Amino acid sequence: MRVAVLILLTLGSTLLVAQDQTIERTGESPVEAKFVSGGSIRMDLCPGEINLVGKDENVVRISYHGRAEADDLNVRLQVSGNHADLKVRGCPNNNFEMTVEVPKNSNLYVRMFAGQMNVNDITGDKDVEIHAGQLTMDIGKPEDYFRVEASVLTGSVEAPAFNVSKGGLFRSFERGGPGKYRLHAHVGAGEIDLR
Repeated sequence: MRVAVLILLTLGSTLLVAQDQTIERTGESPVEAKFVSGGSIRMDLCPGEINLVGKDENVVRISYHGRAEADDLNVRLQVSGNHADLKVRGCPNNNFEMTVEVPKNSNLYVRMFAGQMNVNDITGDKDVEIHAGQLTMDIGKPEDYFRVEASVLTGSVEAPAFNVSKGGLFRSFERGGPGKYRLHAHVGAGEIDLR
């Protein structure tokens, strides 16, 4: 009987961890949810200074500090198995900084209208676009990628990891390699820095 109860408790806790979860908070920091390593995270972010950071934790955590207007900032995080969807709305107009922590091994799909984005310590596919601003990305090892694409409509692409430096209108480069990850980086007006 005790063994049966123990098995049921174990199965019940496993099912609770595996359940889908939606969290929506306004004016609260941090906001977090458990998330598996190796999963895919889709982000739709409002303008600001955004730091995407890989951590040795199975969690997505959004934290911010800055102006009092952040009281209106809305974070919606939906987790379903190995997929997460993050939407952030209502960022203050200036002097705002937000950090999004994800498992180190994560696939990213990120869109942001304007601002500065820094991506550090994340291994996996990366698809990041900003309409206007600066994108700085720590890519890790160049040989980890099978496909690399970076482009700006106006501005510059600095990619010392791939021996590329281009500036002006409609600048881009593409590379193939032996790895398993894909990197797509695009900024409409501004700068891309792949390190």
